Amino acid sequence: MQKFYEKYMKKCIALAKKGEGKVSPNPLVGAVVLDKNGNIAGYGWHKKYGEAHAEVNAVKMADDRGINIEGGTIIVSLEPCSHYGKTPPCADMIIERGIKKSVIGCSDPNPVVSGRGIEKLKNAGIEIVQGILENECKSLNEIFIKNQIDKSPFIAIKTAVTLDGKIATKTGSSKWITGEKARNYVQKLRNKYDAILTGSGTVIADNPSLTCRMKNGKNPVRVIIDSKSVCSSDSKVFNDDGTKVFWAVLETTKAEHKNKNVEVIKCPLDKKSGKIDLNYLVQTLYEKGIRSILVEAGSGLNGAIIKAGLADKLYQFIAPKILGDKDGKNYAEGFDINDINDCTKLQVEHVKMFEPDVLIEASFVKIL
Repeated sequence: MQKFYEKYMKKCIALAKKGEGKVSPNPLVGAVVLDKNGNIAGYGWHKKYGEAHAEVNAVKMADDRGINIEGGTIIVSLEPCSHYGKTPPCADMIIERGIKKSVIGCSDPNPVVSGRGIEKLKNAGIEIVQGILENECKSLNEIFIKNQIDKSPFIAIKTAVTLDGKIATKTGSSKWITGEKARNYVQKLRNKYDAILTGSGTVIADNPSLTCRMKNGKNPVRVIIDSKSVCSSDSKVFNDDGTKVFWAVLETTKAEHKNKNVEVIKCPLDKKSGKIDLNYLVQTLYEKGIRSILVEAGSGLNGAIIKAGLADKLYQFIAPKILGDKDGKNYAEGFDINDINDCTKLQVEHVKMFEPDVLIEASFVKIL
């Protein structure tokens, strides 16, 4: 039965990903309902924050098809909820519909509610099968898990480098290091994350728009770290295109903007770095509803975020090119390391090809 359940859990994970960019701050969830004979009766995913959950959509499909699910099985990537939020508890619906077995990928990471949905189903006499593709289901919701446990945003850094680790030449030339396939995937990442963060150096050098150009994608909130307010107010990142912009400056800096979509965040000085207190900024963004941040910045800001222990994930695109110039720009700097064993460590999760380039997805190893 393990392989049987894994087959449908993989479908749940694929379904859940269809909600990327639309369900935050909720988790990504997919569900499949089988009739009592083990045939697919319906399937669904959480499509949009505030709307029906995956289990409800799966059951609705079964109803629309006229298929009886009493005595059947529901397979879901995340523990069914047991409390009232924007919608009624899914666990109650599963019980009411006479489903006899619930196959669950991983438990709810929220320590306040974790296990309660499973307990409610067990108490109603429903058989529980847990831990099917558990690691894959947790990876699916790495953002939600970080939010629930640490009450802070999930932060990923995206870089595009040559084989010798350079993001630009000494003159600043960087377009384009990677090919079109890799750049198209970046648009999917922008759609996935709540916000995209960069620094004043990147704004001045490249004047990027930081929008999502994926079909039916959403523009992430833009966060600009500009300690001394040196960015031009006419920079593309400040465009009033309906997207919220947070402009982070030092609390001693005067900063006002003509566009109503731009909100100034005044941050205290980090005495160690002599720049903005990144921990303060990140926590403030969380309080303003930002649950995930994609960093697309230069070497100084990338290095500062890594040194502060704020980075959770790295998306590193590697192009089959060699710059071969020691004065070329690195993707992270600011470390003073003499012993190779003191390097920042990561764990590689996935390696993908976007010909001719390679993407390495890796998580930062947290030192407690």
